[in-house]
Amino acid sequence: MSRIGKMPIAVPKGAEVKLAADSITVKGPLGTLTQAINPNAQIKQEGEQLLVSPTNDSAEANAMSGTLRALVANMVNGVTKGFERRLTLVGVGFRAQAQGSNLNLSLGFSHPIVHKLPEGVKAETPSQTEIVLKGADKQKVGQVAANIRAYRPPEPYKGKGVRYSDERVTLKETKKK
Repeated sequence: MSRIGKMPIAVPKGAEVKLAADSITVKGPLGTLTQAINPNAQIKQEGEQLLVSPTNDSAEANAMSGTLRALVANMVNGVTKGFERRLTLVGVGFRAQAQGSNLNLSLGFSHPIVHKLPEGVKAETPSQTEIVLKGADKQKVGQVAANIRAYRPPEPYKGKGVRYSDERVTLKETKKK
């Protein structure tokens, strides 16, 4: 059995879990998330813990039990604590400004970029060169961060562009005469 799939998921106070035949719903102070359950894995609730196990002995069922356990653990963590992703803008004149559900970006193009944020993801701009994305769904927060980074990924010669705050950009040496 998968090592990750064997570990129980602790359900903290404030989180409520509802199991259905083919889905699991986790409700907490930061929102509600739903995940479909693969037929190769099953979830049981024992008190304040969730246990995930494969339905048969196949390799696919073993893999899906570990995957489902990780997804459900992220759901529980997301509705109680939430997830955040930080982006940094590096470059002269690069700016970001959050306005409601829109993120206005000035990334050196001839036009400003207005990125519409999906429901469940909020953006804050502590400074003009920092973006903090917050939400309950880890997958959504990560995808929005990747979409914003894709507008101007860091280039390898000067390092200008949108990068994750923990990302290290290796700079190339310029051409010699």
